[in-house]
Formats: sequence, structure tokens, C-alpha cells
Amino acid sequence: MLRFETAGESHGEWLVATLTGLPAGIPISLDAVNRELWRRQQGYGRGGRMKIETDRAEIVAGVRHSHTIGSPIAILIRNRDWENWTHALPVEDVAGAKDQRKPLTRPRPGHADLAGAVKYNFHDARYILERASARETAARVAVGAIAKALLGEFGITVLSHVIAVGRVRLERAVEFSELVELSRRDSVLLGCVDAAVEAHMKEEVDEAYRTGDTVGGVFEVVARGVPIGLGSHVTWDSRLDGRLAQAIVSIQAVKGVEIGFAAAGAASFGSQVQDTIHYDRAGRVFTRGANRAGGLEGGITNGQDVLVRGLLKPISTLRRPLESVDLTTREPALAAYERSDVAVVPAAGVIGEAMVALVLAQAFLEKFGGDSLDETRRNYQGYLDQVRNY
Repeated sequence: MLRFETAGESHGEWLVATLTGLPAGIPISLDAVNRELWRRQQGYGRGGRMKIETDRAEIVAGVRHSHTIGSPIAILIRNRDWENWTHALPVEDVAGAKDQRKPLTRPRPGHADLAGAVKYNFHDARYILERASARETAARVAVGAIAKALLGEFGITVLSHVIAVGRVRLERAVEFSELVELSRRDSVLLGCVDAAVEAHMKEEVDEAYRTGDTVGGVFEVVARGVPIGLGSHVTWDSRLDGRLAQAIVSIQAVKGVEIGFAAAGAASFGSQVQDTIHYDRAGRVFTRGANRAGGLEGGITNGQDVLVRGLLKPISTLRRPLESVDLTTREPALAAYERSDVAVVPAAGVIGEAMVALVLAQAFLEKFGGDSLDETRRNYQGYLDQVRNY
């Protein structure tokens, strides 16, 4: 089974990621991995941390001569900000270390601070903050880039774009070619394919800057080239739509997920929602009249683009803090302020790509298996032949 884990604290020395279960022989480009890390750091509204970090992945196991070798892949990403935290967060306790700590005793509403501190019996939420931070997602993006490399060998592409920032929303349909062009840009504003709409999105972020507030939004991940038949209807936890939903909601600050046009469908009659089925005799393939289902029916991919949206709440750390309580004194206090972002929707889209790629890669290998890329390719080709002859 393909699985990954991450480790590391926001201001620790390293972020660490491991990925196991990939076949041998997949071409891996460090430049491609680092390009994904760069994309995650972009976007108008990012905070001061992005001026410190220039994320670069170091693959220290599982890849040799630019190809996977079938063993676990281990990736390191150095936190450049660590040099400012070496005395506050040392691994080993030393004399005088207590005086160097940077405690957080005024938990921020909307963050994991209070719930985590109570759960782990800390009277300082610093350790909760350090792991709950979205800094962890840099490690996810790195392993997601490896998953993309596998999917790319089978013609599957995963991209994202921003469809809403605050009250401003893109209302028109988007062509996949626009997402390709967007992913190739060397500068990123707010990740929207429509420049006019993006300008209004920027105004939303500017208002948040002026008022000491933050702003959320909606990103959409689109996976093209996904074959029919990934996932299953037979058990609740093998349904691919459920697995994708968990993956997206696991991203920090994401509070909701939509597959296909779920919200619009909930307000419509069934005759207006279901995607009609047709058959192309020349191509010997089933087609659909639309893709309102988002490429998934009954937990199974149906051959159309997989469409997944993440609904991102505004970041919890505010420059104009909300009411809170001091963990030490139990007295009313304003929530702590830690250097943070104002808007992160484009970055969340890139993280969403990584999570969708990882779930699809896992489902792909569950179905086609293989200890080497050649074996997986043979298995996949046999399945495609079966589909064509159906």
C-alpha cells in the first residue's frame, strides 16, 4: 500500500517526509519537486515566513540515478528560520533553556492551541502550535510531487486554481489549458485564471490587510486522464470520494469539501443534476453529457475529470487579536499573535493537488499493483484492453 508520513515542527530544524509503496523505475526530478515547493510559497497575502524560507527538497533515500528503487523514499526540507529558534526549541534540555522559551499562553480562537493544550496537558500551547502549523504542508507537497511523477507516467495530470477569495468568485467555466498555463507562470498573484476577477480578489486581500484581518476562499483541484474504475462501492472506506474528502479536509484551515457541483446539485431537481450517458460507436467508448458528478459515481472514478474543491476558512492568527483567556492566570486576554499570512488560497490549492495526487496514486496502485514501473504498465495496459473490449 502506498502511504506517507510527515514529521517536524514549524520552527524545528527540518521537515521530514517518507513515502512507501512506490514501484521501482519511476523517473524523479528534483527540479520538479522543488518547483512544486516554490508554487506552494507563492501568492499575494503571504506572511513574513515566506521571505525567510526558500524550500528545497533533499531526497536522502529511495531514489538513485533519478529513479525510484522500490524502497521507502525519505525527504528532508530545511527550515531556515530554525537559527532563530535553536535556543527556544532545543531537542535536549540544557541549563538555562527554560529562560529561552517562547511560550504561548493566550490561545488563538480557531487554532488548535487550546484543544491541543488541554488534550496533551500542556500549559503552554507552543508545542501544539508548532505541529499544527501549515508549515507541515511543505512536506506533503514534496511527497505529492513524487505521486504526480507516478501518475504522469500514465497520462494523469493534477492541477488547481482559485475560484473564490472572500466575497469575490469566478463564475465562468474554466478550460484545462488555462490551468496548465497558470501552473507554468513564474509569478503568482492569487491563482485565478481570469485576470479581471483576480484583480477584485486582490482588493479583498487588501481590505484584510488594512483592517488587520484575514480572508479565506475556495480552490479547485482538477485531475485529468484518470481512468474509469479507481476506488470501489463495496465498503465505506474504499469509496474514493470519501478518501478524497478526508484528504482535502485534512489540510489546515480547510473546513469543507465539494466534489463536482454538489452545492448546486443540492438545490436542484434530480433531472437537472445527473450526467446523461451516451455511447460513441466509432470510438467504442461511453461518454457523458456533463460532469456535474466531478468524475466520481458510487465512490468509483467514471473516466471524466475528477473535480474537488476545498473551502478554506480565514487564517486563525489575526493582527487584531480576538478575545481569549490566559492559560496561566485564567484571566481574559487578547489572543497571541504569531507572524502569519493574510490569505493563502493559492498555496492551499497546491497542497490540495498534492493530496489528490497521493490519494489517486494510492488507488491506482491498489488496482494495478506492480513492483516495477514496467509491471504496473503491463497491468494497466491489460485493463485498458479490457475496457476497450467491454
